[in-house]
Amino acid sequence: MGVGSTSVALVDGYQHLHDLGPRVLGAAHSVAAQPLAFIPSPPTNGVHVGPLFVHFYGLAYVVGIVAAVVIGRRRWRARGGDPALIDELALWGVPAGIIGGRIYFDLTTPKDIPPGWWGPFAVWKGGLGIWGGIALAVLVGIWRLRRAKVSVLEMMDVVAPCLLVAQAIGRIGNYFNQELFGGPTGLPWALHVDPAFRPPGYLQDSTFHPTFLYEFIWDLALAAFLIWLGHHRKVRPGSLFALYVAGYSAFRIFEESLRIDSSQHLWGLRLNFYTATILTIAGLVWFAMLNRPREVSQDAEGVEAPPDNSPGSDEASSDKANGADDPGPDTGSDNQSTAQSETRGS
Repeated sequence: MGVGSTSVALVDGYQHLHDLGPRVLGAAHSVAAQPLAFIPSPPTNGVHVGPLFVHFYGLAYVVGIVAAVVIGRRRWRARGGDPALIDELALWGVPAGIIGGRIYFDLTTPKDIPPGWWGPFAVWKGGLGIWGGIALAVLVGIWRLRRAKVSVLEMMDVVAPCLLVAQAIGRIGNYFNQELFGGPTGLPWALHVDPAFRPPGYLQDSTFHPTFLYEFIWDLALAAFLIWLGHHRKVRPGSLFALYVAGYSAFRIFEESLRIDSSQHLWGLRLNFYTATILTIAGLVWFAMLNRPREVSQDAEGVEAPPDNSPGSDEASSDKANGADDPGPDTGSDNQSTAQSETRGS
């Protein structure tokens, strides 16, 4: 090989290395940016059942609702109530929750509504605002409880942990939809998101905070705490639901600071951040008002007046749920004998 041929070969080799260098460095940077351990993205978001395609997102909500009903029946039966009432509330509350959740989503994130006339109703593509769903479901539930003449506050305490369990299981559906994740991170539990699901400005990142997983853990922990509190501490009716509102919303303040999915913004912050803040304060104030010390009225001799057990009061409703107001078959004769004894004794 002559000197000229050798020079040409060296120049070609140098040029090849020069072109290859950026690609090698880019690949190395991509590998370094991805953590050694991470949660993989799901291979699919559903499964075919005959001609139908069942979305895991919807399936997760169905499983969550069933779990909530089972737990609610057990809790209401333990208080002496009829478990069939939980079934009735679910029958009315679930559709109301879906409608309310979708309305909230459409109003707060209109740019995420799929095109077409069916877009505002496309719940199978995700998009349920939890606060809208709970609000409408609670209103419908109150209507049914009033008709059944059952204490609303008692039932709220029963269903509060159930709602958290349903919400936790529903968050699993967000994993299969590859949505509701946070900003980029290299933590060992980071979530790998396929490029098609990454928001604009984050296409170069591959792993993100799994905020739906954080909420899954928080919801179950808060549900366990509310059940423990109801069994081991004496709180007034409605207190557990107030703590549910405050506790869940407080976590959403943290979650909204991480999430990067599409959202309406106000003064530089996500709209849901303000909703969570308002509801956290409202829940804490409600809990404090329910459990504030009550003035004990006394008669002239300094004897404490008995609690108000008039129809419609929380105490009376609680006693009714536990069967305490059932006089039994012999109450009338016992009262008559007592009255006769007092007459003879006087």
